[in-house]
Amino acid sequence: MTVAAVLLAAGAGSRFSGTTHKLLADLDGRPVLCHALDAVLAAGFDEVIVVEGAVELSALVPVGVTLVHNPEWAQGQAGSLRLAVAAAAAAGHDAIVVGLGDQPRVTTEAWRRVAGCPSPIAVACYGTKRRNPVRLGREVWPLLPSDGDEGARTVMRARPDLVVEVACEGDPLDVDTVEDLQRLRR
Repeated sequence: MTVAAVLLAAGAGSRFSGTTHKLLADLDGRPVLCHALDAVLAAGFDEVIVVEGAVELSALVPVGVTLVHNPEWAQGQAGSLRLAVAAAAAAGHDAIVVGLGDQPRVTTEAWRRVAGCPSPIAVACYGTKRRNPVRLGREVWPLLPSDGDEGARTVMRARPDLVVEVACEGDPLDVDTVEDLQRLRR
């Protein structure tokens, strides 16, 4: 069984009022995306896929990482997820573990724990809150929405019988605003 990690990083980041795109914003001397990518790479996946869109990320993505461009990024997250699923299917993977490029404090261990759960859908749980990453087995890929701004949450609501929560430590805060970034710097 092979598993690919997916970092969704295609959105405009329109709520972020900084001088650059939020994924490129400085956090501890490095771009926000690099922190998320480091955790994923350290988890040891068979492949790492980054889906870009509103901002070009090739300068931040190391050799060996699959970079997929979503030209229709403004249509919502579902399209980016579909592109990632298509890339994973073409490579013959059995599952993907999906996270967001703007979650720089999700740990390598969280990625590994979720990836190791054999359930069709496994979701990281921080305390009582479900957040990323989320493991999606090949059998649920056809159930994912084809448009809109939601991905696996749609399936998790419709098919709770397929979902297992995986206890994780770390900080799943995503950087949506400059204030979010400031909180992470403390």
